[in-house]
Amino acid sequence: MTAIAVCPGSFDPITYGHLDIIKRGAKVFDTVYVVVLNNAAKNPLFTAKERCDLIEEVTKDIPNVKVDVFQGLLVDYARSKNAKAILRGLRAVSDFEYEMQITSMNRLLEENIETFFMMTNNQYSFLSSSIVKEVAKYRADISELVPSAVEKALISKFHHMTS
Repeated sequence: MTAIAVCPGSFDPITYGHLDIIKRGAKVFDTVYVVVLNNAAKNPLFTAKERCDLIEEVTKDIPNVKVDVFQGLLVDYARSKNAKAILRGLRAVSDFEYEMQITSMNRLLEENIETFFMMTNNQYSFLSSSIVKEVAKYRADISELVPSAVEKALISKFHHMTS
């Protein structure tokens, strides 16, 4: 049986923290679908296509990672891919309460899909896409926070917003 996992998120943009979870998940699962979910409550900087393109670029050397976009319930997407696992990253204890609520609802909707939590590497425990965008907006160095393709995309995005 092939072990398929779905690693969901808004990835606006993908950071080294996200990449840490994806790379480690790819060692555990045969296939990891990194799926960009459109969250209506968020106002993304990058379009879903731009986010997918960036994820594809920074994961191109991980052969068992596939990138996709989806709007709707995560469990519906997981079912469509025959995934039996949802892979989620945790940065700190503060993430756990929110993640537990989501996991409980997913379990209610689909009891055959398990959620696996991975603690992010300590060096990325403070890192979020929101923080990266805020720092990039003021043209500070973000090279230790995101891959170079993402850094270039952020610089370009903020340059166009101020022009």
